[in-house]
Parts: sequence; structure tokens; C-alpha cells
Amino acid sequence: MTTIGLTTRDVARELARRYSTMTHEELDVLESVLVPMKFAKGEFVLREGEVCTNIYWIVKGLIRQFYMKNGKELTEHMATENSIFMSIESLFKEQPSHIQIQCLEPTIIFAMPKDRLEHEAVRNTNIQMLYRKILEESLILSQIKADMLRFEPAPERYAKLVKRSPQLVLRAPLVYIASYLQMTPETLSRVRTSALLDDK
Repeated sequence: MTTIGLTTRDVARELARRYSTMTHEELDVLESVLVPMKFAKGEFVLREGEVCTNIYWIVKGLIRQFYMKNGKELTEHMATENSIFMSIESLFKEQPSHIQIQCLEPTIIFAMPKDRLEHEAVRNTNIQMLYRKILEESLILSQIKADMLRFEPAPERYAKLVKRSPQLVLRAPLVYIASYLQMTPETLSRVRTSALLDDK
């Protein structure tokens, strides 16, 4: 499949470049695992109560992962192009997800079904390495975010997000950024204003 100038082969090559070196034959296997998907702005990749069965790679677009608490939506994660996402607990426990995943823009992603990926990983060391590296990256990013929220004041949280994900800061609604950074929209507004003044 070709989409926005990228073929499934291109996506397989990018995943291999990022996570594990592969031969042409191994790229064939990875390409056969990939499932292209398109979503409109506002559409859900995963709803609460559904079981997550895939690891996803974003080719184009912006997603947010959130959950409901006391009637409020709390943003847990956001991601743009060239990022992996999943509902990791639902994926591995094979249980209904508390996390919902919604597209904030028209979004193109490639799904890697967990069952297919694990089947190929048993038979192929480099596919196994790719699978492991993806999971390692997900766990490390979760730890970095947890430490940021525990130990860093609001201005540093915002500055780190700007440095790590400038496109996300430019494109995501401020209410979701504030929720992700665990601050009120008013605090985020003050932090942003202060950061802009400091840059002048």
C-alpha cells in the first residue's frame, strides 16, 4: 500500500532502522505484519472497554491517550509522527482497556498485531529484537514522564515537553497539554507566557 508517498515497505524500513537491523527477507516478514489504517479527526483508535491487540506506529497525525476519572478526561500520553503507541496493560493482559485513544488530526497509522509479531519473533531474532526495543522504549518513556511529574516544577515540565516534542506543543489543544503535564490551563498559560518572555 502507498500512502502520503510512503509504502508499507518504507514503514518497515523505518522501523528496522530505528529498532533492529534486518535483511531483505526479514523486511518482507515485517512488511507482511504491518496493517495500514486511516482515521478522521476525532475518531477513536481504541475505546474504553475494548481490548488493545496492536502496537501502533504513526506515519501522519496526532493522537492522545486518556482516561476518565470523576467525570473528567485526563490525558496520559500524546504522540505525533514517527512514534509508537499502545494501551500496554490491555495489550499484555488481553483485558478491556481503561485507556481510550483518539485522533486529534486526520491520522495514518500502521498497526502491528501482537499475535503476529510474537509469532514471527519466535522464529526470527531481529524481529524479536525489534519487538523488545519497542517495549523497552515504551517503558522508558513512561518512567521519564512519571519522574517528571513527581520531581519537576511546572516550568521545567513544560520546557522538557517543548524540547522533546515541539510539534506536539504546536499542534495539540492547550487543554490536553495542561492535562498531560498535570497542571491547570491557567498555570500552563502563565508558564507559556513566562517562557516566551525568557526567550526574548
